[in-house]
Amino acid sequence: MPEPKVASFPAIRGALKFYQIASIITGVMLLLLVAEMVLKYTPIHLELFAGGSGGPLWFAPVVEGPEGLESTGDGLNLSLFILVAHGWFYVVYLFACFRMWSLMRWPFLRFILLALGGVIPLLSFIMEATVARDVKSYLATREAADAATSAATDPRTAPEGVR
Repeated sequence: MPEPKVASFPAIRGALKFYQIASIITGVMLLLLVAEMVLKYTPIHLELFAGGSGGPLWFAPVVEGPEGLESTGDGLNLSLFILVAHGWFYVVYLFACFRMWSLMRWPFLRFILLALGGVIPLLSFIMEATVARDVKSYLATREAADAATSAATDPRTAPEGVR
């Protein structure tokens, strides 16, 4: 597997920061989505609304209608907002995963594992910590090795007897 170029290290650091932020936002949105789905599709049958007849923040019952489950609430359907927001944040998260994967030149299976972080609850948090640790460690090791190599080949830094 080819190694990332030293010249791409600043881009890798930027991509890592973007990936970390995207994975945390996506993970939180996924947890909210799971909570929303549990409320709606279990016997609880509730959806979260903002505004409307129930007040600033309230739960409205979901009833079985001729076309499936139908909401009885009025106002802004926050359950639907969470669903749509997670979908869009997942697209951003996939872009962050792709950027990290391509800059680090990882195998394709690692990209699949990163992408699963946005659809398996809690995995994005685990992957964020793992990727951050791996990338920072890799960059530090490569920079130390590069510094040692350049110091050994630079005649100005060689010891007195070696010149």
